[in-house]
Parts: sequence; C-alpha cells; structure tokens
Amino acid sequence: MLERLIELIDKNCNNVDKDMVKKAYYFADKAHKKQKRESGEPYIMHPVEVACILAEMGLDTGTIVAGLLHDVIEDTNFNHEDVSREFSPEVANLVEGVTKLGKIEYKTKEEQQADNVRKMLLAMADDIRVILIKLADRLHNMRTLKYLPVEKQKEKAKETFDIYAPLAHRLGMSKIKWELEDLAFRYINQNEYYFIVRKIAEKRVEREKYIDQIIKQLKENLKKAGIESDIEGRPKHFYSIYRKMVKKNKTIDQIFDLTAVRILVDNVKDCYASLGIAHTIYKPIPGRFKDYIAMPKPNMYQSLHSTVIGPQGKPFEIQIRTFEMHKTAEYGIAAHWKYKEGVETANDIDKKLTWLREMLEWQRETSDAEEFMERFKIDLFSDEVFVFTPKGTVINLPYEATPIDFAYKIHTDIGNSCIGAKVSGKMVPLDYHLKTGEIVEILVSSTPKGPSIDWLNVVKSNQAKSKIRSWFKKAKREENILKGKELLEKETKKQGYNFGEIAKGEIINSVLKKYNMNSLDDLYASVGVGGLNPSTIVLKMKDMYIQTTKMDIDDWKKIKDKLDKFTAKPHRKRKDSPGVIVKGETNVLVRFAKCCNPVPGDFIIGYITKGRGVSIHRRDCKNIEFLLKNKNNKVVDVSWGKPKGEYITEIKIEGDDRQKLLSELMDIINDSKICLYAVNAKPVRGGIAVIDMKLKISSIDELKDVMRKLRKVKGVKEVYRTKN
Repeated sequence: MLERLIELIDKNCNNVDKDMVKKAYYFADKAHKKQKRESGEPYIMHPVEVACILAEMGLDTGTIVAGLLHDVIEDTNFNHEDVSREFSPEVANLVEGVTKLGKIEYKTKEEQQADNVRKMLLAMADDIRVILIKLADRLHNMRTLKYLPVEKQKEKAKETFDIYAPLAHRLGMSKIKWELEDLAFRYINQNEYYFIVRKIAEKRVEREKYIDQIIKQLKENLKKAGIESDIEGRPKHFYSIYRKMVKKNKTIDQIFDLTAVRILVDNVKDCYASLGIAHTIYKPIPGRFKDYIAMPKPNMYQSLHSTVIGPQGKPFEIQIRTFEMHKTAEYGIAAHWKYKEGVETANDIDKKLTWLREMLEWQRETSDAEEFMERFKIDLFSDEVFVFTPKGTVINLPYEATPIDFAYKIHTDIGNSCIGAKVSGKMVPLDYHLKTGEIVEILVSSTPKGPSIDWLNVVKSNQAKSKIRSWFKKAKREENILKGKELLEKETKKQGYNFGEIAKGEIINSVLKKYNMNSLDDLYASVGVGGLNPSTIVLKMKDMYIQTTKMDIDDWKKIKDKLDKFTAKPHRKRKDSPGVIVKGETNVLVRFAKCCNPVPGDFIIGYITKGRGVSIHRRDCKNIEFLLKNKNNKVVDVSWGKPKGEYITEIKIEGDDRQKLLSELMDIINDSKICLYAVNAKPVRGGIAVIDMKLKISSIDELKDVMRKLRKVKGVKEVYRTKN
C-alpha cells in the first residue's frame, strides 16, 4: 500500500516530503492497529486510499500526511497535541478540521448534521484543504459502501447527494463530483441505476464505433489546420443520464448524446479555431452553444460547449478546452492551489471562494438546524444566471434572482437604497427574474428608507436575505422586540402556558446560550424579524420546564416527601359521604380550584383558605408546588367521597382549520350526553385551529371517554386538559 502511494506521489506531485509521508503511514498503522473496517480488512487501508486520492490530485505534503492521519484524533487515543508534536500544528489543524463533532449529544440528526457542516465550513474558510481531505474520505467510503447495512447505505448516499457532491461541484472538482453522484445513485435508486447500466452496455460497441468515426474526422481536419490536439470520447455518467431522462421526460432510447467528444489543445486561440473547424464539418444546433472560456463558471470551469448534428443525423456534444483548463475542470480548486509553488497567490484563490465567505456570513445568523440545512442545500444546488453591470462586470446570481439580489451582490448600501431597476435599458419591477446576458442598472434613493420586509419573499440568494434581515435587526430593533415578545407570548399561551412563568432562570439562560444571544431582548428582536421560529423556541422551553422545576432539587425532594404523605386515591367512596372528605371530616366547606378544575377520579390535595373553606386542587397543579414550599402548614389531606352532581373541567383541542370541525366536535359532546358549558374557537398560524371547551362531567372516566372520541375526529391533532 505504501509503495503504491509513493508511486502516485512521484507521478503527480511536486516537492512532497516522502519521508514525512512514510512516517505518517507508520504512525497511522500503529494508531489503528487493532481496528477493522466493516469489510473485515485492516483499518489502515482506508487512510492510505484517502491519501492515494489526494496524491492523484497532485496535492502537497501537509494534505497527504493529514489524509493518512485524518481518523487518528476521532477514532484512536491520540489527540491534537500528539499529532502537532509528532508532525506539525498545520497537519494537526487539518486533521482536527476533518474530525466530526461526534462526542456532543444532539436531540436530532438534523442538529448534528448542521453542526458538522458548520464546523466544516469554518475549517474550509481557514484552510480549504480540509474539504479536499473530507471529499477524498467520503469518496473512498462510498466506494466501499456495500459492506454497510442497507439502512446505513441509504443514509450515507443521501448525505452524499445533499452535501458532498454539490460541494465538489462548487469547488470545480468534476471528476470527484461525478463519481460521488454515480455511487450515491446506485444505492438510492438501485433499479434505475442497473437499468441504465444494462441499456448503456447493450449498445456500447455501436456507440464507440460512431464516436471513433467522429474523432478520426476531427483529428484529420485539425491536423490540416496545424492544430495539435488530443481528442477523446467522454461517456456521460449514469446519474447525468437519469437526470436528463427525468427532466426531459424521455426514455434512454430517445437520448442520443450519451457521449461527448472532448478536444484538448495548447492555447485559447486554438480553442476557438477548433470550434470553427468543428462547425464547418457538423451543423451546430441553434441555442446550444456556451462559451465558458470568455465567461467562466464561479467554480473556475472553462470550456467551449457546442451541440452539433453528427453522421446519421444524431446530435452529440463537443467540448473544447486547453490542457490547463482540463486539469482545472477535473480537480477544480486542487489544481489552482495556493500551497503549490509559483501557481497562484492567496488572493487569487480567495476570489474564487467568494461564495464560501458569503455562505459563512448568513450561516452565522441561522440558529435553527432545519432552516440552516435547507438554506445550505439551496445555496449548493441552485442553478445560476450571469448578468452584467453597466460597466461590463459579470455578476453570477442564483436562478430566478431579482434586481434586489443583484443590488445586494454589488454592495449592501446599494441594496438598502434600491428603489427601482433597469434591465437592458428598460424599467422592470423589483421581482423581475433576471436572465443570463442582461445588463442590470440599479436606481437608488438619495434619502434611503431601507428595504421592505416583503423583499424577503422575493429575493433568491441567501446573501440578500441575510443582509435584509440584518438591516431590520439594527434599524427596527425596538419594533422587532415588541413584535417578537407578542409572538412568543401568543405561542406560549396556545400551548397552555404563560411565557413569563417559563422564561426564567436556567431555562431562558439555556435558550439564549443555544442561539448565541446576550439578552432576552436579542431573542425577542430575532423572533420579531423572522430569524427564529417562535414555536421552536417555546417547544424547547416547554420541554425544559416540564423536565425541571421552579425549585432546586432539595426543595423538590422535600415536597415529594410531603406529597407522598397524602394518601388520596381516586374513587375512594364512603356511604352517604359528601363529594370530598377533609381529614376524615365530611362537614367541611370545600370549593374546587379554578386553576386546575379537579374532577372525581383525579388525585387531589386541599389548601385551607381564609373564610372560603378548603380549596381542592389536582396534585399535579402547578400552584401546589408553591403552596407546599411556602405555606405547607395550610395543606391538608383530602379524598373523594361519594361524588355529587357535575364538575366543570376545561379541555383544549388543536386540529386542522377546516369547515365543520367545530360542529363535528360538538356532535361528539352531544352524543356523549355531556353538558357543554362554554366554547371558544380561533384559527392560528399554519392552518391550525385551537378550540377551548368547558364541560360539565361527573367523573374522570367520563372525561377520558369523551377525549378519546374527540381524538378520532378527522384533522384533530391534540386533545388535552388545561392547567393553570
């Protein structure tokens, strides 16, 4: 394995310290000595294969050494200091950057994935080599995916589709991108994958013969013109074919350009000369020519593309580029690499990674894991349009971007001052979708009022959304604080709680820490501007409130001991006794607390009041905790006697906001022969209706029975008793 790695280094790399590579190999071999892969092979095979992939890209000593050591910190007893001492801080930082956040506990996989992606983006911004190692690591893992359980195969394949293949595309690493996509496609859509493989194989000989004929014809004509070239047929990748079939709704037999012809020449002049010769031999199809040399893609890709009609009337694609452009197309950022001597300066590389800096900008403002991953994938997957400033500068934007996106791409102040736009000399609305090749001019106000909140629904780029939100955070902070507070209080009330009651102490401190907020006002402002979802925050606080208590653990133990002394049992009856018995006495004035509305069958506890007898509470009533802590001498043992009459209780129903929902619920109440004392229904956001009902019932069993029936009504999501 080591010999093969050294051969690849000799073939592809410059100035690599092979002694350091050997040292890293033996270090990794020792660290992983007792470990095996799922295939049963020694673990050391994986880091060596990762290093081989990096050597094929022609990378430097530090990257290849870090590739050999990339799992040492995560999977062995060695730490960052050990690697730094044995090799260098540079290598240790690269290994640390690749290491996942595996030791932190997360509530959901989305949170874990989001934090891992955040860590990776930050490490990339510090040293782009981190992602090159990570991509090599993922590529070899995908090549050996067959040894994992089926569920794990699908999970890894989906993650590869969602994150790693798009990242490889953004970095211009098409060779790795295509292989990752084909491997992921194989495990996610097995039937389609093997169907395409079989169909491609059936006509392979016929297709190769056709392409060979074209290559021969092109070579002869280019040689006559004195152009030195390499020409080869490039078969389309399986996933590319599948995507074309789905997008254009065609069968594989209806797709003719399954192979492209690639012409490699020495310089740009020969690229355009070769294109002219190709167009004299084969008729070009109108609208199918793209010049990525004059206007490179943001991932540095350069090439001429033209679809032409070949022999037998079959269309095929011709790609023309220089040898240097071809290297960039295959390995992207790895081919234009600031750690190589005499290739490019750090500033040149940084210009090519503008998208990464923009991504880092908005990701810092997004705390919700689900929203972060959604916006991250949109940024990676979105198609692009290329438009011009009036001075001729090319600006790339997401597909269907608007003049507002363009304005914020130029400068934040231009975006905030934007009042109109001209496209190719004509006035257009601000929600106009820009098209490639258009010249865009932004009209600005000398006394800007700032962006409109509606722009958030219009813009397509995360960069523009981030800057608009930032403006509202700063310019309308007080207004956003009031709005956010109102939204949080409404959401808390909807869930049966009081915001002021649960937003205290460690609960609110924990929430502020999670969202990187310094104060409660910061939280209100972020909710008010739409940066955080109020329901997500309230759910977190509610969960913490239920799990914890307003008192410390010692106080709670004391209260629990006191509660255990009260032996009230449901349905304990005495002949001819009143509804509630207080310490064995039946002739005592009692009243039922409205904060929890106990009914026969509930576990209950009593509290002696001034002049109004004994107040009866449910034992799970929140007020009891306070009474036991502060006024426990007034708490008495009570039990149910023979229940008398009917008791009022409150329930809350949440369901889809649809017609006839309330009438169907009331039919259930009537059929159950239960008296409906009061009802209040209101719609809330997200198509949900909330219905509060007060019922007169005789026992807990009667209540449970009607709640069970209510839950069966179409669209009902929750039915529960309200507290306090």
